[in-house]
Amino acid sequence: MDDSTNIIDIKGVGEKTAKLFSKINIRNVGELLHNYPRDYETFKEPIMINDISAGEVCSIRACLVGNITTKKIRNLTIINFVVKDAGGQIAMTYFNMPYVKNMLKKGMFYIFRGIPQMRGGRFVMEQAKIYKPEDYFKLTGVLQPRYSLTAGLTNHMVTKAVKQALSNYRFGEDYLPEDIKEKQKLISYGQAIEDIHFPQDYDKMLAARKRLVFDEFFLFILALRKCKEKNEVLKNTYPMLEVADTKRLIESLPYALTGAQKKVWEEIKQDLQSDKVMNRLIQGDVGSGKTILAFLSLLMCVSNGYQGAMMAPTEVLARQHFESALELTAKYKLPFAPVLLIGSMSAKEKRAAYEEIQSGKANVVIGTHALIQEKVEYKKLALVVTDEQHRFGVRQRETLAGKGENVHVIVMSATPIPRTLAIILYGDLDISIVDELPANRLPIKNCVVSTDYREKAYRFIEKEVQAGRQVYVICPMVEEGELEGAENVISYTEKLKSVLSPQIQVSYLHGKMRSADKNHIMEEFANRNIDVLVSTTVIEVGINVPNATVIMVENAERFGLAQLHQLRGRVGRGDQQSYCIFISSSDKKQTMERLDILNHSNDGFFIAGEDLKLRGPGDLFGIRQSGLMDFKIGDIYQDAEVLKRAGESVDALLAVDEALEEASHLPLRRCLENTLNAVDFRTI
Repeated sequence: MDDSTNIIDIKGVGEKTAKLFSKINIRNVGELLHNYPRDYETFKEPIMINDISAGEVCSIRACLVGNITTKKIRNLTIINFVVKDAGGQIAMTYFNMPYVKNMLKKGMFYIFRGIPQMRGGRFVMEQAKIYKPEDYFKLTGVLQPRYSLTAGLTNHMVTKAVKQALSNYRFGEDYLPEDIKEKQKLISYGQAIEDIHFPQDYDKMLAARKRLVFDEFFLFILALRKCKEKNEVLKNTYPMLEVADTKRLIESLPYALTGAQKKVWEEIKQDLQSDKVMNRLIQGDVGSGKTILAFLSLLMCVSNGYQGAMMAPTEVLARQHFESALELTAKYKLPFAPVLLIGSMSAKEKRAAYEEIQSGKANVVIGTHALIQEKVEYKKLALVVTDEQHRFGVRQRETLAGKGENVHVIVMSATPIPRTLAIILYGDLDISIVDELPANRLPIKNCVVSTDYREKAYRFIEKEVQAGRQVYVICPMVEEGELEGAENVISYTEKLKSVLSPQIQVSYLHGKMRSADKNHIMEEFANRNIDVLVSTTVIEVGINVPNATVIMVENAERFGLAQLHQLRGRVGRGDQQSYCIFISSSDKKQTMERLDILNHSNDGFFIAGEDLKLRGPGDLFGIRQSGLMDFKIGDIYQDAEVLKRAGESVDALLAVDEALEEASHLPLRRCLENTLNAVDFRTI
């Protein structure tokens, strides 16, 4: 059995189960073994009710007292009952789980495992898992892997399949050179795969994770170096002159550019006029004014007689950029002739766009990845701007740049990455930072609160919607069962529909939806047909709704600070006061202090730096900066030190054997070739 073995060939996996696995992109053994646990459960001895703490997972051995009550609010079935031990009692609540009633008998003892919360001066546990004492004690003292799931696929099914695959799997030669493994104190690859799924103890899991994180970063950086030779200097075949159009636009704008914008604009102009091709990353917080710099660059390009292209990660954002280009063109009489190119356009609309692009009639092309498809031919493409680059692969960027000869590239990112890490990750790009916000922006009002605040938050949301505003609510997972004690988008939407006024339109959005459905929901929200949008972090990029004034993040302690800061950037885009409510289900002092940093700073780079300082070994799985480069297990913030070591190891290796021709480096060379062919390496 090897990586290419079909998932259905694993003993115990039938057609029905294979279809469920395919929903989470697992079709073969390689994808199964690289589907790492998202965290581990440790079943500790049950504690007394009077020893529990709000926000911390615990188990209690308690007896059902009194009656089980059921009530229905619209589509929501709520079950309530009380359990008791020698130390006290606690209220238990279950949503849409009517079968719980048949699991319990009055006077019998069960073990309830969940996260207690303080509500109205008493402890409540919602959606706690229920075990018979004898079943629970079989699980104590062992690290149990927990995987990301989908409806119908249980953790037990995944665990069983992984065990079966490992028992028949043939590990090939370890591709990482021995000297690197020795210097970095890394275990073998095969041992790491086994121990990440079924570690005997915490130390074994840490050693496995260290090896796999190192590999992920090492191969990523090596592939970047090979994809784009770092020291290669391409000649500028599209030299540009400074034009009056850009000066006129800057003078006509209803606001003055900030000092940071002026500095970066000078750097872009120098690049476009120099004798080498521009490859520049523009980093800046949401709202720092990167988009106007992109339009100024495109203006300089078309005024010199060339074509420019701008690629966005979603159709909604592409459409918004296109409308902005039309508005600027009309308002300031710019020489733009923009065309939109997105996947959902009809074949007839696409053909018309292709003709305009090929003839040169369209000098600015704005769209999604549709811009790089084979049918698109440019007449004189000189500049490519990619927005929110971490949503695009290196190969995609190079394909788009390859539509012209030695095309200038600008990459825009709102991801606040400390410069030391950005230099490692962007070996081929010069870095500009827009580190100043426009003076006229109202600062967002923030608050970090416990779950006790939810009712007040709901009333505040109602008040804002009644005033004509819109609201985002962020949950860490899509559906029930993916994360214990975490809110999920689908159930939360039903919950909000039952507690908010019936006139308020509530809908949801998540990454597992079809692209067309996601685009429809985002457009409906942008057009004010949805008042409250419950979403996962998929809304980090891709939508600009100035009318949205509130964002509430549930289980905020499960996100990295840099990601929370980016989510916060979804509001505060209009001229109304905006608010951000971070709800933490943990009241641990350390957790609240960490989240409190967001109360005192709106500087993404400062926040990212503070996040790096505050991470500890206990944060390995609970906190993720999801979306950043889409690493499976590594996290550029949490694993910053490993990232630096991987970068140093790549540089040292290439210094002695740039072509990887030495016998000891051949397994790595083969692995790299396979990786480059199979994986779309992502930059930020």
